[in-house]
Amino acid sequence: MAALGKIRSRGVTLIIIIGLGLFAFIAEEAFRSCNGIKGEANQQVGEVLGKKISVQDYQKLVDEVTNAQKLLGGNDNLTEDQLNQLRDGVWQQYVSYAMIENDAKKVGLTVTDDEVNDILKDGSSPLIQQCIPIPQFYNQQTGRFDYSVVQQFLADYEKTIKSNPQMADQIQQSRDLWLYCEKQLRQALLQQKYSNLLRSCVLSNEVEAKQAFKDENEEADIQVASFAYSDIKDSQVKITDEDLKAKYEELKPAFKQLVESRDLKYVAVQIKASAADRSALTKEMNSYQKQLAAASDPSTIISKSGSQIPYVGVPVSKDAFPEDIASKLDSMAVGTSPVFETKADNTLNIIKLMAKEQLADSIQYQQIQVAANTPEESRAKADSIVKALDGGAKFEDIAKKYGQDGQQIWFTGQMYERSTTMNDDSRKLINALLNGEVGKVQNLAFDQGNVIVKIDDKKGLKTKFTAAVVKKVIDFSKDTRSAAYNKFSEFVTKSTSLDALQKNARKYGYTVQDQNDITTAAHKVGTVGGSGIKDALKWIWKAKEGDVSPLFEAGDNDYMLVIYLNKIHPQGYRDLSDPQVKEIVRREVLKDKKAEMIMAKLKGVNSIQAAKAKGGKVVDIDKVTFATPAFVQTTGAAEPALSGAVARTAKGHFVSAPVKGTAGVYVFLVKNKAMKAGVKYNAQQEEQNCMMQAMQLLQGFQNDLYQKAGVVDNRYLFF
Repeated sequence: MAALGKIRSRGVTLIIIIGLGLFAFIAEEAFRSCNGIKGEANQQVGEVLGKKISVQDYQKLVDEVTNAQKLLGGNDNLTEDQLNQLRDGVWQQYVSYAMIENDAKKVGLTVTDDEVNDILKDGSSPLIQQCIPIPQFYNQQTGRFDYSVVQQFLADYEKTIKSNPQMADQIQQSRDLWLYCEKQLRQALLQQKYSNLLRSCVLSNEVEAKQAFKDENEEADIQVASFAYSDIKDSQVKITDEDLKAKYEELKPAFKQLVESRDLKYVAVQIKASAADRSALTKEMNSYQKQLAAASDPSTIISKSGSQIPYVGVPVSKDAFPEDIASKLDSMAVGTSPVFETKADNTLNIIKLMAKEQLADSIQYQQIQVAANTPEESRAKADSIVKALDGGAKFEDIAKKYGQDGQQIWFTGQMYERSTTMNDDSRKLINALLNGEVGKVQNLAFDQGNVIVKIDDKKGLKTKFTAAVVKKVIDFSKDTRSAAYNKFSEFVTKSTSLDALQKNARKYGYTVQDQNDITTAAHKVGTVGGSGIKDALKWIWKAKEGDVSPLFEAGDNDYMLVIYLNKIHPQGYRDLSDPQVKEIVRREVLKDKKAEMIMAKLKGVNSIQAAKAKGGKVVDIDKVTFATPAFVQTTGAAEPALSGAVARTAKGHFVSAPVKGTAGVYVFLVKNKAMKAGVKYNAQQEEQNCMMQAMQLLQGFQNDLYQKAGVVDNRYLFF
């Protein structure tokens, strides 16, 4: 009882202690939860229609397109700019499809598996040519897509991989490419359905068709007196704040921006090779040239040189090389070129051409894998297989005996010509296929066993080159870089404000440049890109107005950069205080005021002679139609308003009131009006034309969908 009384006497203290303990426990769990949410948010590249996309999911989409482009375009070495374009394309496609898919669901539009299969089986849809440009799935004779080839390829995929390990990577790539193209076809089909639904909402009629025909084909010959705005000095026009505010409200929809943007001032300096650096590289390249000329196998020299172009040691088409190398191969004889410079990529180059020959680009072959416990057993088995084949045995029957199907496989240049590495086994197989005779059996010995190969067909002769290339950038030395860096670092340290930045730039011989309206979609500051620019772009979106950045290194480690954040433009309507907006509004008010002054001067003018007496410049314009803006030489402008006024003015009449245009005010006399010679009205054709024009206007619907989709683009944080 005494203990209980003691506890009671300290009840408040105990409650506080227990409460603090519970709070600490809850706070810890909340902290963990917040960290988890924050970590998840930090991995999101963007958001569309409330759905977030992680960097992992986005990278998968990028990888799909990258691999497809490499296989279809034969380009393994994408530049930073090409990768950025590819990523942008993937993002735009993702956003566009997400918006259309969301809208399509609302009206019940879907794409079923049966629909996709029907299109593939039919093989004639233009969508197939657009979405599935894979040569091996097209009939070689008809050039038409053959779905049965795809079905056979997918059905035999696992067996083909096991029976053909040397080509496993290429076979898997073909399967991945098919899956990607099939997905593209499915998406394109939904977009086509959505577009067709939208098109069905656009109608035309005979009244509209007749008016459109008249607008396009009724031509007028006119005499115009023009009064250019530029003839009135700006100083003669008084503009008030009220004028600007009123015009801003009128034009306000034009100043809406969908995403936040920022204005920068920056200094970018490129580090370039000195004369001494160039001389040292030239000496090094001359040494490689002599070594290549004397070498029978260039692989060691190419590897030692650090060339940008690896040596694979098999014949390839010139398209496998950079443009500057490819342009020389056609006219080059077998041998070694002198050292030459390519200014476009700032490199010195050497080519050793070892062979130039006409070889098939598509080869159909069969093979049997021969494995055993020892190389000797493998060779013995392979020899017996070759003997049986030479004796008339069927290839497929022998293959089945060894648990393989011996199916015919098409091998193309596209499958290997852009490879950056190649092992000896792959090199041996490719050379055997390229140089082997149709109908002949070859017994190829590999480390893991033997492969029996029989070539069944060859197509598409191409000139192929066996060539080794040394390509090296004319780069700066460590000393050159160090001197440039120290100078720029000193400049950045002293430039902590805009005034200091501009003053010191002149002193150090640098130039301050502007970049306005940069968004999160940007990959460069000015023309400066490269991997290092990511840190600069992240800084831009964390900085405040008036901040000066630290020194950033960018480009290919050859640029130094400092940035001043000049202005932030939030998402929404830019207001009149924005200098760019104010200037646009001021110019429009200026035109309005000048137009009023000119119109007041033209009051009562009812003839070309009277207009000329007022200072009008007179010119004849023939064949004016409503559908095409009239071009007035005296003001140098196309004037839609003038064409509209001409259309409503009868032949022989003077315009009822002066016409306010984009570059001046006009009065005119219609001298003649007539339909174009030889044109004939076709009601059906004109109605279709009207519908097409309306559809072109409707293409802006995606902009409306975008504004409602709540798109967030945070890719700059990752790429």
